[in-house]
Amino acid sequence: MKTVHDPIHGGIAVDGVFLDLLNRHEMQRLRSIKQLGLSCLVFPGANHTRFEHSLGTFCLAGRMCAAMGLSAEDSDAVRAAAMLHDICHPPFSHTMEPLLGAATGCDHMELSRRLIMGDIPSFLPRDEKALDGCEPIGAILKDAGIDPGFVCDLIMKPLSDTGGLDAFADVKGQSYFPSKDYAHQIIHGPVDADQMDYLMRDAHYTGVNHGAIDIERILAKMRAANGQAVLERGAVSAAEGLMVSRSLMYSAVYYHKTVKIVEAMLRRAAELSGADLSSLYLMGDHDLLSQLLSAPGRPSELASMVLRRDLFKKAYIAYTVDIGEGDREMLSGYATPGGRRMLEERIADAAGADARDVIVDMPSKSVLLSKVRIGKTDVPILDGGRIRSVTRYSSVAKALQAREPVDWAVMVSAPRGCAEAVGAAAARVLSFDHSDGA
Repeated sequence: MKTVHDPIHGGIAVDGVFLDLLNRHEMQRLRSIKQLGLSCLVFPGANHTRFEHSLGTFCLAGRMCAAMGLSAEDSDAVRAAAMLHDICHPPFSHTMEPLLGAATGCDHMELSRRLIMGDIPSFLPRDEKALDGCEPIGAILKDAGIDPGFVCDLIMKPLSDTGGLDAFADVKGQSYFPSKDYAHQIIHGPVDADQMDYLMRDAHYTGVNHGAIDIERILAKMRAANGQAVLERGAVSAAEGLMVSRSLMYSAVYYHKTVKIVEAMLRRAAELSGADLSSLYLMGDHDLLSQLLSAPGRPSELASMVLRRDLFKKAYIAYTVDIGEGDREMLSGYATPGGRRMLEERIADAAGADARDVIVDMPSKSVLLSKVRIGKTDVPILDGGRIRSVTRYSSVAKALQAREPVDWAVMVSAPRGCAEAVGAAAARVLSFDHSDGA
């Protein structure tokens, strides 16, 4: 057994097959991928990595399994999934996910399944001499008595959809939940190990004081009931704290405007490079930067600008509070890569600018249309013999479900020299009553 010292969870014990997994080259790659991508250009301390987060998620998942009284078999599978859940994240984390999806037709979770099962390469050609013949992770899991298929199922988003918790039957009644749905929810759920670790870890390293979560109270009151991971009623205040942390971290860190601009600049460099991006899941941050810096023309210029923190300026922004439902519907039509490119070209034409120098960013279509992801915020509360939504007990939780995670609907950025013209053009093209060219 090894003890790994972690600034968030203290000493994390790792042994057996989990130590073997931790030392795999696929896991070690995560040391070179920043957890928050390029957020370190705004929050200088945000240099922590996906490796640390994966280790922390493994730690919390193990504690959750113990609190819920899971069997050794289920616990081992859940902990393996927790450790491996980000194993195919591309460089700079979520920054490059859209390009990885476009290049492979898969998100990082589906790629993780294929990697674990040995269906896709697990290393770059440069490492062939050292790693050729290396057995897939799935074989290691199987040798340890852990079902690799079950682990992959846990890494994927759960198939079940409760559709809200307002009308749950008695716990003693017939369950309509899939078997072992609670295991999925330790990885993907309203109170899961993944989000609790990243909220605390990201708050710690950014210095933003929004990551306070009462982990001990949550673990003390966590149960498996009716096939569901639930909290007893005595943990309502802790559930509120988790929801507050999640809401504030999204608005203060994950959707920070400057962070979104610098992420978009690096994506634009990768798009313009014309490089084959299907192996992004095997690369580290430095690999991608090196590739972009060696590309001719605009891609290397953009990558150099990012490294110098010579960033595009916010040319135009429309805030959600200032636009109507019709405007949201109109914007949602552009909320795809192709839609954004079309809008960028229209704005560039109106401004007399190069379309490569106009970047449009907006939240997802579901966020624009205020379609709340209930499954991620509807914490199930066990009260006597019934399971109900936390919103039955907390007006704070109900308000947080309705709170939008981002306060802006569309943002346009451009190089300093043409930002004013691009901002004016964006205001004409989008025809909103409100604009902010600051």
